[in-house]
Amino acid sequence: MNTNCKKWKYLLCITAVMTAFSSIPFNTQAADQQVKLMNDLDKKQQTTSSKMDSAQGRNVFAVTAGAANVLDAEIMSSALPDGAVPRMITPKTNVSSTTTKSDALAAFVKGMMVLQPEMLPQSKLVMAKVNEYVNIRQEADQDAEKVGVLYKDCGGDILEKNNEWTKIKSGDVTGWIKNEYLYFGKEAEELAKDVGVLTAYANTETLRVREEPSLEAGIVGLLADGQAVEAIAEEGDWVRVSYEGTTGFVSSEYVRVEFGIDTAESMEAIREREEAERARAAAEAEAKRVQQKEAVFATASELDILAALIQCEAGGEPYEGQVAVGAVVMNRVRNGGYPNSITEVIYASGQFVPASGGRMESLILNKTTKASCVQAAQEAINGACNVGDALHFRRNNGRPGLVIGNHVFW
Repeated sequence: MNTNCKKWKYLLCITAVMTAFSSIPFNTQAADQQVKLMNDLDKKQQTTSSKMDSAQGRNVFAVTAGAANVLDAEIMSSALPDGAVPRMITPKTNVSSTTTKSDALAAFVKGMMVLQPEMLPQSKLVMAKVNEYVNIRQEADQDAEKVGVLYKDCGGDILEKNNEWTKIKSGDVTGWIKNEYLYFGKEAEELAKDVGVLTAYANTETLRVREEPSLEAGIVGLLADGQAVEAIAEEGDWVRVSYEGTTGFVSSEYVRVEFGIDTAESMEAIREREEAERARAAAEAEAKRVQQKEAVFATASELDILAALIQCEAGGEPYEGQVAVGAVVMNRVRNGGYPNSITEVIYASGQFVPASGGRMESLILNKTTKASCVQAAQEAINGACNVGDALHFRRNNGRPGLVIGNHVFW
């Protein structure tokens, strides 16, 4: 009987305990599990933060799962491709108060931040890194044919790049340049900003350039369709421009604004330019050589003296050579470093060999001077000159100067 009573006492105690536990709401148990989970996560967060403080070159990103969880992810920057930045995807799954421990762990794993490399746009701009110019070659080889030249402060676009060479397109030139002679990326962009030009192109038949950014402002000038002016800045509905040395404003509605930099020059264009420069220099030299100078008063005897000298010096030369000898004498007459008369210039000591040998006098006395030499003397006296400012001549022996016939003039 006593034994049975003890058994009933134990059974009643166990039943009371079970009844007490069964009266506690289930969500309290789940909440306790969640608290424990959060404590674990807090410990993990503290550990991760400690690692972040001691690890150089690392980035820590945080995302929120619902309103309760804070998840840390530790990312090594070097693990991403060049030019990539991590992009966060924020999980939308909430951890409710009734979530079980296994569900919470599943949500934790699912809610982990996903890093997707997102490549930033890489600038394709290159600028010349030289003091004067760099050659552009047909192939990535120092001995390859030159196809153009990229000058200082000029640039282009990258088409292909390797460790030593970069293929670019600049203007109408496409070819290869060694990397050491180019600026890339940020350096190229900063240089382009410094040397580039902002240009406004009129896209209406007649564009008014106004004194102020207002339709009521005065007009400083007009631009025809397609004409361009330097743009200083874009200011809302107006563009501030430089017009014939003054500042003006044009409506942005009627212009196309473009930023540009100077580009490469092809070898064909270089040859054409050099040929044009040579032709222009030759024309200028010819204009300087052949000119009409001030006439000089001369007596009949001085005309005979000059004609006789011309025959003695260049009687066998073409007519151009005869005029040239007379022009040298007249240049000396006009020049302050010599006497101011034909006779004194010709008979100056040691200047003209025929003047001291008696041959000139013979021609004058016998009136046997050639008609072409007399005509050349008269033209020279009247101001005709085909030797520029030359004051000397002699038989051509390779000396630098203007060569006419068998003589060189300087």
